[in-house]
Amino acid sequence: MPTLPARLVARLASLLAIVAVPAMADTPPAPLPHVAAGRIVRLQETSRFVAPHTVDVWLPPGYPTQAPYAVLYMFDGQMLFDAAQTWNHQSWRAADTAAALIREDRTRPFIIVGIWNAGERRESEYYPQKVWRSLTDAQRQRARGMELKLPVEPYSDDYLRFLVDELKPRIDRRFRVAADAADTAVMGSSMGGLMAMYAISEYPQVFGGAGCLSTHWPGTALQPHADNPSPSAFVAYLQAHAPAPGGHRVYFDHGTATLDALYAPTQQRVDRLFRARGYTPANFRSGVFPGAAHTEDAWAARLAQPMQFLLPPRSH
Repeated sequence: MPTLPARLVARLASLLAIVAVPAMADTPPAPLPHVAAGRIVRLQETSRFVAPHTVDVWLPPGYPTQAPYAVLYMFDGQMLFDAAQTWNHQSWRAADTAAALIREDRTRPFIIVGIWNAGERRESEYYPQKVWRSLTDAQRQRARGMELKLPVEPYSDDYLRFLVDELKPRIDRRFRVAADAADTAVMGSSMGGLMAMYAISEYPQVFGGAGCLSTHWPGTALQPHADNPSPSAFVAYLQAHAPAPGGHRVYFDHGTATLDALYAPTQQRVDRLFRARGYTPANFRSGVFPGAAHTEDAWAARLAQPMQFLLPPRSH
């Protein structure tokens, strides 16, 4: 397996550790992202379970004329819409892609709920908590000593309670959406890809689809480590908790450059697990994008594929 240059490892560590820090109460609010199609509604969401989160909701052109809309919940919400406002001047260009797909009837009409990450606590919020707790004390110690640091113990179970018990009901009440699992999907990349996988596994009755792009199977590592406990722990978790195929669609992918070059061995194990569980090409996809790196530009270039797969046009 390739070893990444030290300078690249340091850059990727900063990329994964702090994508962007949400605005705090004593700082001026960030401007709304500019989108070429549709509009953004910004919410400031409080929670009993986690710190407040900024949420940007994208509504497609013509909303609400095609109600009820499906809902795509996306992690790292501050990186989704406007490259002029992101730390690396890249974005997923999610509004552009979604608007084109809806206009061309390649997906059902849907809105995007972009949940900003927790800044410096992003890794602790997105590392699947039950996987972390499955590790022995010695394994957790090894994981803590790798390149990507967890600022606090993972608390992704509380984050999912915020998403499922607080945010989703508010979205369902405020917007003209379908609340059922068949019209509710979740998506993320890197650590957010882990979180999308965790969300559909923990709440299969809530999420009918999950898009996991460049899923960061190494956990706290940015280099190959023979003693890294995370990859096998993720596989073991999915062996026990992956959602049943009925009523679910699951999408994985990865590139082959930069950090994505580390993902193939574990992803192949995960692919075999899902197929053994009864998934078929009708409800499971796992793609490889040669030359694609671990960047928002790379995810934007292929975003239409998971959107179409997770939210196909409704059959009439």
